[in-house]
Amino acid sequence: MDLGLKDKVYVVTGASRGLGFAAARELAADGAKVLVSGRNKESVDAAVAELDALGGPATAHGAVADNADPEAAGHLLAAALERFGRLDGVLISVGGPQAGPVVATAEDAWRDAFESVFLGALRIARAAADALGEGGVIGFVLSGSVRQPIAGLGISNGLRPGLAMAAKSLADELGPRGIRVVGLLPARIDTDRVRELDALGGDADAARRRNSDQIPLGRYGTPEEFGKVAAFLLSPAASYLTGVMVPVDGGALRGL
Repeated sequence: MDLGLKDKVYVVTGASRGLGFAAARELAADGAKVLVSGRNKESVDAAVAELDALGGPATAHGAVADNADPEAAGHLLAAALERFGRLDGVLISVGGPQAGPVVATAEDAWRDAFESVFLGALRIARAAADALGEGGVIGFVLSGSVRQPIAGLGISNGLRPGLAMAAKSLADELGPRGIRVVGLLPARIDTDRVRELDALGGDADAARRRNSDQIPLGRYGTPEEFGKVAAFLLSPAASYLTGVMVPVDGGALRGL
């Protein structure tokens, strides 16, 4: 199936590793140009080199940016337009916020997470809304915590549902302009972040077995599986999908 991604241009934040990189990799594999951002220059440079090796020279461009920085949104979009001459969409991904229960997580951790996970994401989405034309798309990498709480992830449980509702509102606002807004709800995807969460209790292997038992497909997802769903949702092939929150979770979410 041709997703229609050839020579499309996307900004993917938090894309030096994890789910952001998985999405950028699949976009590049299907012919898109990608600007990837992250907070560490060495990691960003390594991601760009891998994407260029996959899609050919000048497939990717890197930018060092922190989503929590109020200047990041304008910097990233301007860099994409300067490098590639167009913009077709953004995928907003950030590292997971600090783990811990609601009652034991310090207020500073909540405030920092709000700046990066929530407000930073909205800044990028709003800037993208100004820059995109008809056919553009704004994607949010959220979490299964949008629909049901995840034990030990109080901040994520608190912030992700609100961001999902903001995304739904944005879909209503931008739909008349032909701009789509979509969300992805990953669960146990086999990334460094999830392995770190599994290790918090002291026995990562036992945690993985326990979590896998709660997934109908009986296993964790791969980054590639997540990335392919992200690439489809961002592509012209998904042109009639907006306002949707798509689980990528092997059936772990129990509701419809």
